[in-house]
Amino acid sequence: MSSVGPPPATARSKSWTVKVREGGVAALPPEKLLPDGQPTYVASWIYVFGVASIASLIVIIGSGSILALKGPAWWHDTGVGHFFNSIHLWSVELFFFAMVVHLWGKYWMAAWRGGRGRVWVTGAVTFLVAIPAALTGYVSQQNFDAQWIATQAKDAMNSVGAGAFFNLTNFGQMYSYHVLLLPVAVVLLVGAHVLLVRRHGVVPPFELEKKLPAAASAGAETDGPPPSSTGATS
Repeated sequence: MSSVGPPPATARSKSWTVKVREGGVAALPPEKLLPDGQPTYVASWIYVFGVASIASLIVIIGSGSILALKGPAWWHDTGVGHFFNSIHLWSVELFFFAMVVHLWGKYWMAAWRGGRGRVWVTGAVTFLVAIPAALTGYVSQQNFDAQWIATQAKDAMNSVGAGAFFNLTNFGQMYSYHVLLLPVAVVLLVGAHVLLVRRHGVVPPFELEKKLPAAASAGAETDGPPPSSTGATS
């Protein structure tokens, strides 16, 4: 019986799986992906809204999946359907509230500092993609509110020349956007946003960022050799 050994080093270096693995580990080391701790300033209240956005998004996906599987008749005509419909609605409200506070908070903190431009861009784009996701959800309720919102939104789409591509009075089209395309886009953007935060770290407050260089320079002066005296004696 003959055993097959590992491929030679030259073959491994040309393998795309090796390149992808090594590139992923280099871009996001395990100690950054799953850190043991976080800086103390993360305990501030302004940093809570990012986690609140993710938590509410998880509830949105879970409750929305149940609603999509059961259908409109279930969420309109049964008590349990009303319950899950309410959970889905209020989790969306919480998601947008937390996301708006998070977005504005990071804007005034200039969260793109320190090479974090892509972190800011992915967060802002997530907010923009979440807006049509919510709109398609409102027009997919299959009630009078949905009909009213759909006709008004259809006029808005027609006024900007996009009505031929997005027919908000078409329940099938809007439902497909709401339960498949837009949620996938939001989840992918949130995943990329979180990974970029892990890679670059949470942006520090302005006060701490100003104190760090001063502390480093003071430490260098203290640890360095004492200055030599060159004064002349009379």
